[in-house]
Amino acid sequence: MKKRVSLSLENTTKQQQSNLLFDKLKNKSFWIWDIEEHKQEDTRTKGVCCFNHIIGCPEKDGIQKPMFDYERIIFDALQNHSHLWIKKATGLGVTEFFLRFIAWLCLKDDGLSGSQICIVTGPRIELAIGLIDRMKKMFTLKLNLGITFNTKETILELNGVRIEAFPSHHLDAMRGLPNVSFILLDEADFFPVGQQQDARDVSERYIAKSNPYIVMVSTPNTPDGLFERIEKEPENTCLYKRLFLDYTYGLGRIYTEEEIVKAKESPSFEREYNLKYLGMIGNVFHTKDIEIALEKGSKYDPPSNVDEVNYYTQKSMGIDPGFGSSAFGVIVTQISDKQIQILEAKEYYRPDFNQMLGVVWSLLQKYGRTISKIYVDGANPSFIRALKLQMGEDEDYDEIIKECKAKGL
Repeated sequence: MKKRVSLSLENTTKQQQSNLLFDKLKNKSFWIWDIEEHKQEDTRTKGVCCFNHIIGCPEKDGIQKPMFDYERIIFDALQNHSHLWIKKATGLGVTEFFLRFIAWLCLKDDGLSGSQICIVTGPRIELAIGLIDRMKKMFTLKLNLGITFNTKETILELNGVRIEAFPSHHLDAMRGLPNVSFILLDEADFFPVGQQQDARDVSERYIAKSNPYIVMVSTPNTPDGLFERIEKEPENTCLYKRLFLDYTYGLGRIYTEEEIVKAKESPSFEREYNLKYLGMIGNVFHTKDIEIALEKGSKYDPPSNVDEVNYYTQKSMGIDPGFGSSAFGVIVTQISDKQIQILEAKEYYRPDFNQMLGVVWSLLQKYGRTISKIYVDGANPSFIRALKLQMGEDEDYDEIIKECKAKGL
């Protein structure tokens, strides 16, 4: 009898804690993005202005940070798109943002009560435990409500919503849930290759059933992985709203100038901070510049003779020799009327080495001596040597480069 009474009191206490938490956060904004409006609400409510100020803002090096403008980009995207794909720089706090956003969805009203939220992590169970532990600590570090969570390490219950983290190698338990409202795939590009597509399939099968939020977040990993495949999907058929958040979004916000200068000393900087896939690192054009160029190009209405060959202008050829699973690209441009005009732009998938030598040679024959420069990606020296032999040049170009560097040329 005493045991039954004790359990009843324990359950009553848990319910009281849950009610206190819900009452404190009910109908609160996630964040008030207008600074003046936020200040006024903060004064009026004596600091109980929004979800994040009530539970305590995110911290870096022990210092609380506000929600930044790039996080508003994510928040606004979620208002119009239930399926989101985010390729991001490390350290932006995007995972933290989503853990908070999920908790806010659960507590702002009863809309998700009775549903399940799934967080998919890498294959190590410690990753799943760690994310749930971070969510639990959101409500115990600042809120003085005596809240305790007695669920298992990979589960959190908030206002009738069951939040559970699943390692990527154990997704069978995620199948067949009755009412899934949100799925977060964290660092999804780093799931083992054999588990990436399975994680996507298991998540997307719920679209027809309960149409949940599906959010994929990751720093880029290797080419031809989950993230690059989705990135290459045509705009009109891709399920996901795609966001690209490189380090420049966090500069002067979550990162200091000094931190970025230090980070640039690492060979992994381009992947960790600048959204380049491993093995496809480049530093010629910034992603923002490419996006601006694409936008301008979509608005450009060229004259009818823009693609005519002007044999009195300077021309160049650019070659990106990709083989195997990578595409081979070649482009020929000319400068005319103070504009760079594209004469040829071709891409070949799963190309043959000798076939591509033939393609390049035929273009050289077509434009002849008017092509003054040929630029080739240095990552494929065998193609460069073969092309030089075909053109009658010295194939030992790397030795020539070393000699020039030694002479300071």
